[in-house]
Amino acid sequence: MPHDARSTLTELRRAFHRHPEPGWREFRTTARVVEELERIGVDEIAVGRDALATGERMAVPDDDEIRPWIDRARRAGVDEDLLECTAGGHTGVVATLSQGDGPCIGLRVDLDAISIRESDESDHRPAAEGFRSEHDGYMHACGHDAHLAIALGTLEAVKDSDFEGTLKVFFQPAEEISGGGKAMAESGHLDGVDYLFALHVGLGHPTGEIVAGVESPLAMAHLTATFEGASAHAGKAPNEGANAMQAAAVAIQNAYGIARHRDGATRVNVGRIEGGSASNVIAEEVTIEAEVRGETTALMTYARTELERVLYAAAELHDCDVTPRVISESPCVDSHPALRELVGNVAWDVDGVERVIPSEEFGVSEDGTYLMGRVQDAGGLASYVLVGTDHPTSHHTPTFDVDEESLAIGVGLLSDAFVELSRRRP
Repeated sequence: MPHDARSTLTELRRAFHRHPEPGWREFRTTARVVEELERIGVDEIAVGRDALATGERMAVPDDDEIRPWIDRARRAGVDEDLLECTAGGHTGVVATLSQGDGPCIGLRVDLDAISIRESDESDHRPAAEGFRSEHDGYMHACGHDAHLAIALGTLEAVKDSDFEGTLKVFFQPAEEISGGGKAMAESGHLDGVDYLFALHVGLGHPTGEIVAGVESPLAMAHLTATFEGASAHAGKAPNEGANAMQAAAVAIQNAYGIARHRDGATRVNVGRIEGGSASNVIAEEVTIEAEVRGETTALMTYARTELERVLYAAAELHDCDVTPRVISESPCVDSHPALRELVGNVAWDVDGVERVIPSEEFGVSEDGTYLMGRVQDAGGLASYVLVGTDHPTSHHTPTFDVDEESLAIGVGLLSDAFVELSRRRP
């Protein structure tokens, strides 16, 4: 890859890194993606509501949480027409490049950042080189900035190649909260896609290493549960109350006692609790936030059903009501062996690739599986590809960073795979 192209990838990645935005609030990110797509000269751009099935969005924040981010984007000069398209938390883009007869290939990448304050230590490269997050308390700590740069670089490389067919790139919002995958999968833009690739950098794999396709991503569901009881004076008449705090405590304790399943691994965790008013008042309302995961979608459903049973039992024991709500979820979908094989074969000829791993278990959750499942259910093939990158600390930490040499490797791998596929017929 020419030096100028590598520099462009680095500049893009750093621009996205400087302006991280959380799920369903990626207004400035969406605008920059559109700007780059117009520069590249793709054939179609669907933005916001046109890129999503609105009713399928999950974990959408309240208007009060969305408004500051759209105001921030407006102050940064984002076009008003684009803000109108994305208003109310309708971020995301689908880009289409049409280059003659041939298969329709899709690439899915994610837009959003994480609620982490980025390190300002002098040995943290983004801080040292001037591209640390400008949005305090938010950070690209999982590599989505790199995913965006690779996707845009791949589009440009494919356009300049002898690729014949259609390439659709899905710039999906709200991955970190598992909120955007289903909405994009059900948008209609996946109709007719023969092959779909999803992408992630790092995850413990160094620069130069490729995983051609992951298996066994954990199916997942995020839940909240609100316990409602009756307040009373904790000293004078505790017997007159219905203790929502005690109900929640029993539910949390018993959640970790849910039986494991013979068919595979399950996970249960309660990560947050909020409620009550004072130490001398029987708590009237308490909310917990929890998640369940499973090695298969069926195992996740088992864990979720058992957790809901525990919640209802704890509420009844303490004369309370409880309202569980599924906030977001994602299924388990494996990469297809035939597409894994193709990626693995192509990878050996990409500059900078030193090792190719045919497949490995993913071990985490990803709502890109909605898009993968939609394509494979319609008879197509999908693979979730890992592009290794050296990162000094693990994902989701204040000092996470990527090796920018891996950006060109990602572009080379994907563009070569797409050109190879365009010579075939599904």
